[in-house]
Amino acid sequence: MTSANEDLQPAPTTDHAGASKSKAPAAVQLPTRESAAAIKRRDRLLTILVPICVIAFLIAFWQIMVTVNETPHYILPGPDLVVKSLISDWHILLPALWVTTKITIASLALALIGGGGMAILLVQSRWIEVALYPITVILQVTPIIAIAPLILIYAPTTQSALLICAFVVAFFPILSNMVQGLKSVDHNLLNLFELYGASRWQTLIYLKLPASLPYFMTGLRIGGGLALIAAVVAEFAAGSAGAGSGLAFRLLESQFRLNISRLFAALFLLASLGVLIFALTSFISWWTLHRWHESSLKREN
Repeated sequence: MTSANEDLQPAPTTDHAGASKSKAPAAVQLPTRESAAAIKRRDRLLTILVPICVIAFLIAFWQIMVTVNETPHYILPGPDLVVKSLISDWHILLPALWVTTKITIASLALALIGGGGMAILLVQSRWIEVALYPITVILQVTPIIAIAPLILIYAPTTQSALLICAFVVAFFPILSNMVQGLKSVDHNLLNLFELYGASRWQTLIYLKLPASLPYFMTGLRIGGGLALIAAVVAEFAAGSAGAGSGLAFRLLESQFRLNISRLFAALFLLASLGVLIFALTSFISWWTLHRWHESSLKREN
């Protein structure tokens, strides 16, 4: 007679050699720290290599099409001619790049200060919001190319006119995102601050401003690209020339002279500047939010 414990034992199994053994559940292999680090490095490498490979393929395809079709260089130059023009005309393109960069960075900085300060005023006072917010909307929806001639007339210098045009375009995205962030604070936290008798400025500094930071960073990324676009468009409208001209004038000059290789070189510098601004603003956003906000935290599953 067998006991109850013996009845619950798993039935022995026999392998090919005839030896009996008990069935046991297979052990689950958890990823080690080394394998997780290797996966992370592989993903990071793929994130870098895939865009580089795509860009290299497009450039090679461009060169092959120009060579096979024997396209004249004054219609579509090959990448090799663009690189040669970038090197030979560097003494012309570099000062223009610096002018465009200064206008873009200065207008973005002014938009950050003005948009953030205006957002705080609009949220702190309902009457100020009712009075001023429609004006900012009108300025935003009006095309900058339409008001650029007026700004050029009333501004003291051409450079200040370009700065104002870029500021107007970059101002509203930062303002609207900041206002939305200040208004999106959890009402339970607002009630908690009121319960403990916090003043309006204490609520603003310790609750509303930190909670609106992700929205502000979104406005920063949008405003950086728009500031560059507005600086170029405003220079197109101004038609400025000479030593203080930016890349927009070099684009027009290259077009009139049918120097298409220099035109492509100037376009490459403009695109590189835009990518650099986007990368810088994205890094600032990540550096500010990666320790606490869900948009920058990595998922664990």
